[in-house]
Amino acid sequence: MTLTPDDIIYFTVGPFAISATLVFTWLTMAVLVILSWLATRGLRVSGTVARKQHVAEVVVEFLVNEIRSTMQVDARPYLPFVGTLFLFIAISNVLSIFPGYQQPTGSLNTTAALAIAVLLAVPAFGIARVGFWRYLKSYLEPTPFMLPFTILGEITRTMALAVRLFGNIMSGSVIVVILLSITPLFFPVIMQVFGLLIGILQAYIFAVLAMVYIASATAESDKRIDKHAVKAGSAAVEEGGNT
Repeated sequence: MTLTPDDIIYFTVGPFAISATLVFTWLTMAVLVILSWLATRGLRVSGTVARKQHVAEVVVEFLVNEIRSTMQVDARPYLPFVGTLFLFIAISNVLSIFPGYQQPTGSLNTTAALAIAVLLAVPAFGIARVGFWRYLKSYLEPTPFMLPFTILGEITRTMALAVRLFGNIMSGSVIVVILLSITPLFFPVIMQVFGLLIGILQAYIFAVLAMVYIASATAESDKRIDKHAVKAGSAAVEEGGNT
């Protein structure tokens, strides 16, 4: 029994080993590209709408509503990033119903890469919202001595995201294998269905956590900057009154 697709090596190219993680990550991305292409062909704004367009609209509307309710902001700037995270993890877990498919999210390398993407997205969205220098200055509030702790918090949060998703996916696969060895007919089917639900739930939780981290970072930046602006304005008013 392999605990992670990293242990399955198909072939090597020089010093590089082509593992199941790499192969099925690219396969999952190819499935996403094909499904996106099929879903967006022949989109219509009036008349009879195809079933595939209804499905695409339901998915997009679900993601927009979740982003809006979680982050309390306009969802459009965040939809491509959050939607890609959710769909990649969800499709990766759903495809596990096919024999021989190895979930890329069962590899710590994949979950770490997704978590690093969130780590980079947090300051990227913050800078896009308030500007580079203003966002950088927020790391030094209320005192520059907080900078190491702020950076440490970002790193530990990223590690928690990666390990959490990896642990949940791996534990589900191990349970299915154990039940398959004990009761090879009935229980594995139930656990496979249960595993699909858990996989989609994990995609949802990961996307929600990413939204929360981005929203909290940008909101905290706005809060610190606004507080600094209020102090500066009060000082200016006092100085003007004294003169």
